[in-house]
Amino acid sequence: MPAKPSFDPQRALQLAHETFEIEARALLGLKARQGDSFARAVHTMLECRGRVVVMGMGKSGHVGRKIAATLASTGTPAMFVHPAEASHGDLGMVTPGDVVLAISNSGEVDELAAILPALKRVGVTLVAMTGRAESTLARHADIVLSSAVDEEACPLNLAPTASTTAQMALGDALAVALLDANGFREEDFARSHPGGALGRKLLTHVRDVMRSGDAVPRVLPHTPFIEMMREMTKKGLGATAIADAQGHVLGIFTDGDLRRLLEQGSMDLRELVARDVMHPNPRLVREDALAVDAADLMEQHRITSVLVIDAEGLLTGALNSNDLMRAKVI
Repeated sequence: MPAKPSFDPQRALQLAHETFEIEARALLGLKARQGDSFARAVHTMLECRGRVVVMGMGKSGHVGRKIAATLASTGTPAMFVHPAEASHGDLGMVTPGDVVLAISNSGEVDELAAILPALKRVGVTLVAMTGRAESTLARHADIVLSSAVDEEACPLNLAPTASTTAQMALGDALAVALLDANGFREEDFARSHPGGALGRKLLTHVRDVMRSGDAVPRVLPHTPFIEMMREMTKKGLGATAIADAQGHVLGIFTDGDLRRLLEQGSMDLRELVARDVMHPNPRLVREDALAVDAADLMEQHRITSVLVIDAEGLLTGALNSNDLMRAKVI
């Protein structure tokens, strides 16, 4: 068994730098190769009544899966179909009106070539992403996108490196052009990423995270001070709403208000009622507002709790910074 060559850190760093340079040149070359065909491909996918079906084998297949995922998450319905599986039944996933984006650097992959006639019979528009304009794939395609590179970053010029980088970048360019043409917005992105941070910020409303019903601390304006304190302690919000019998908010009393009263020390708290100590005209937020807007309100006014009202202005809930943190809004 041959001896394992010794590791040369300088050689590794040199190859890294060369890889970056080769792939950067590949992307600049990719930019120069795009023209009317790219615009036609974007328009075709934009007008597609079905889905963009991405296909590719080997490393191109891995890139294809990523491109399909990016398209789907940015407003263009897309899916990946493995060419080999397509020959054994998965071609049924492709329907008339779909656009097929077939990816192959050489354009001569047997598994893709075998299904090209069948794709034509289905009645799809075939967009080829290939490094060879004279290849079998390119000849059968309706639109050809050039992903050609002058060399691979691999020292042997064999392993797909610069070519797959070019394919990935070209797929991203398609997705960006399509999302712009579709008028895709942050809100749309959030709807397809409900589990992400942006999704939580743009899709979570105050009603989704607020305390409601019996969990909302509230007292009437004539409630004795001691009873009000019991309500605050029981509900654990660090504040209580003071509202009339119909639910109109009159004021709020917080832990901070209590500390300030104690510091004054000039009155018998047992003789007071909620109306005497409440902070009138408190900050309110609508239950249909975004939770992130409630967080901004708290930060702007340096408060930790806010009362929630409905469209008629009646008290329906309460919210504090801990509730927003648990919901990962902040």
